[in-house]
Amino acid sequence: MKIGVLGGTKGLGKTIAIFLDKEGFDVTITGRDLKVGHEVSKELGIRYSNNNRKIASLSDIVIVSVPIDAVCDVIIEIANCLKPGSLILDVASVKEKPFEVMKKHIPNNVEFIPTHPIFGSRIRSFEGQVIALTPENKGKWYGKIIKFLNKHKVRILEVSPKEHDKMMSIVQILTHFSYISTASAISKLGVDIETTRNFASPVYNLMIDIIGRITSQNPYLTYSIQKENEYGETVRYVFSKSVNEINETISNNNENEFVEIINKAIKNMDDIPSALGRSDKAVDSLTRELSYLKNFINQEVAVRDIYSNKVHFGILNEINPDFIILENSNSSTHTRLKLVNIDVLYDSEFIEWKINNLPSKIYKINTTFSKNSKPTVIKETIEKIPDIIDVKIDGVYSAYQVDENMIHITFSIKTFNKKSLKKVNTLLEGFGAIIN
Repeated sequence: MKIGVLGGTKGLGKTIAIFLDKEGFDVTITGRDLKVGHEVSKELGIRYSNNNRKIASLSDIVIVSVPIDAVCDVIIEIANCLKPGSLILDVASVKEKPFEVMKKHIPNNVEFIPTHPIFGSRIRSFEGQVIALTPENKGKWYGKIIKFLNKHKVRILEVSPKEHDKMMSIVQILTHFSYISTASAISKLGVDIETTRNFASPVYNLMIDIIGRITSQNPYLTYSIQKENEYGETVRYVFSKSVNEINETISNNNENEFVEIINKAIKNMDDIPSALGRSDKAVDSLTRELSYLKNFINQEVAVRDIYSNKVHFGILNEINPDFIILENSNSSTHTRLKLVNIDVLYDSEFIEWKINNLPSKIYKINTTFSKNSKPTVIKETIEKIPDIIDVKIDGVYSAYQVDENMIHITFSIKTFNKKSLKKVNTLLEGFGAIIN
């Protein structure tokens, strides 16, 4: 199946192209900048073209992922080039305008589904992400799209274009506007953010991180999101009015009115206990890895860079709220990593990585046990020791020449860490073994 991602050299379009290519589809990306297009094509191993009409004519599915203010123009540009029986999607964060343009210009023999993936290009997995679909008619492609999204555990939200844009004016327009306003105010106050973190609670740090995430987006995209949603102006006006109202109550020392405003707002909020639970989890996640790693100073750990997916393995030399320093296990070199940019490989995941990446060796251990001992139970207990990959019982023999009440058991221990054998020997002696 041929898929054309128009605007697939950057942002969300690039993320979608990478994902679909990995799924085995025949993907071609387009973009206006020839230099960028060829660089991305070489980077991803995906074909590139700067001709939207040509790619639209060759593709079974066309995904329009261009800037919001250009979406409608691109749809009109390619409408009469689309392959009969094909499907066209767009991924803009407004839906009413693309819907109307598709309805007017897309031929009857082409299916269209205005779509909004409600996530950004920095996601690491599509599982659990939300995609809004705003179809007019559900043709042959619609069921296939639903099946594909369900396969990848994407949350599907089917709504009308109007309802979508109204909800996004709150979910996206209002929140972005308030975050950007907060960032602008901090800048005008001349405050150093890093210094404020020294005085901050985890909730403040989480809020600043989210503000940083929003404000670090392409400012032209952020502007388009604000401008293109027709309900945005009303939302921004009400927000500004609310800010002024709250400010006036404080300036006028009107405590009762201030409390009343908060109480009204709380009554309109969703399930508060659930909100507290979710926010507690978010806050806990900020300190979970730090707390875990503090227990492994001078021990081996493995962490994965969340952007490059590279795993760093070594002895944990140093840790603070911002960085960790790993000493390479095979040399004296050190690696300094930002804590916010890594995921810790915990327990079974760490063991699995070691099995797949570290050289292992099999060691034989000959033991003498009481005849009443249970070799299978001993084997299963050894397997629970960290760094032990596999345990086999090579043989169980009578030990008449020593004592008719004794047996010999030979174990084959596979491990990538010879030091773990000391723990094995200690365990065996605890079971009453004589190690030969």
